[in-house]
Amino acid sequence: MFTPSQHDVRRFFCDTFRKIHAHEILTPLEAIASDWIRQHPEYEADLQNLEAALEANYSVDQGQTNPFLHLSMHLSIAEQISVDQPRGVKTAFQLLAHKFNSEHEAHHQIMECLGEMIWNSQRTGLPPDGQAYVESLQQRCR
Repeated sequence: MFTPSQHDVRRFFCDTFRKIHAHEILTPLEAIASDWIRQHPEYEADLQNLEAALEANYSVDQGQTNPFLHLSMHLSIAEQISVDQPRGVKTAFQLLAHKFNSEHEAHHQIMECLGEMIWNSQRTGLPPDGQAYVESLQQRCR
């Protein structure tokens, strides 16, 4: 199992951003990340300076969104949808995209459920509950 550090994740997104603007060849994962980077121009300043990104602290208490966490969640959700894992996430995505007339908004709806599942897992010390995650997605589809 690949478990990148916070710095690894930040380097990945900053390097992908750099490659986009240098018109360099992207790996398949970077190509997926580049799509999400382009859809979030508000993160450009965070992605331009690797050293600043490595030092940045995004405090929820101060109302800050962590762009690296947000982009990472988009990547995770894209992967889940591509392999329909957990089973049902792909159908939920399709229904949410139709409901909101936006694949991006569908991702954000899924992100809320994914974040809740991760938070519950961290809070209880139990493994992530994929079934509860899919049920939460299905509720949003109604």
